[in-house]
Amino acid sequence: MKAISCFLAILLFIACNQKKNATSSAAVTAIKATRDSAANFFPVTSFLKGQIYEIRNIGIAPVRKITVGDHTDSSYVKPEDLEAVFADFLIPVIDTANLSGMFTEKKFLDQTLNAFTFTYDPLGDKAQHFPFRHWDVYVDPETNKVRRIYLIRNAGPAKELQLTWQCGKWCKIVTINTSGNGNIEKEEKISWTYEQQ
Repeated sequence: MKAISCFLAILLFIACNQKKNATSSAAVTAIKATRDSAANFFPVTSFLKGQIYEIRNIGIAPVRKITVGDHTDSSYVKPEDLEAVFADFLIPVIDTANLSGMFTEKKFLDQTLNAFTFTYDPLGDKAQHFPFRHWDVYVDPETNKVRRIYLIRNAGPAKELQLTWQCGKWCKIVTINTSGNGNIEKEEKISWTYEQQ
């Protein structure tokens, strides 16, 4: 019960401190879902859509760097193309209603990362046909804002995609060949701030 109360408090704080856009709408939706459900999953998909909305509204084209082996190419991403770029991580929807009974949620304060960590893993084989295999949400304990999201998705036979989303700064999509050594086939980093990372 304390974990649920903590989760509600974090989501309520997020909702109160965000602008009235898709991100805060996602937090409000999550609070309502939390009241109505025993399993309370952070609405990852709604949150990512809110982040994409914010990127589109800052008025710059994000820089994309794609690395394959030792070769790196850079380009800009048009704001209208952002949903297509992140499509693999927006469908199917990750939320409470969609995943209740299929995944477990663990909540703890990770002192090494200085973050509240929400970790999601499948319950046995109940989620065997669901493409996302694991995800983590990291919340700053001082500001109660989401700091980072990490997702692992099956992308076909012997292939997986890993998304690391650093809120307000950049994201990285890594394509891994899971047969053999788990070699990285491609790494794609998209930045929408020009700070040093």
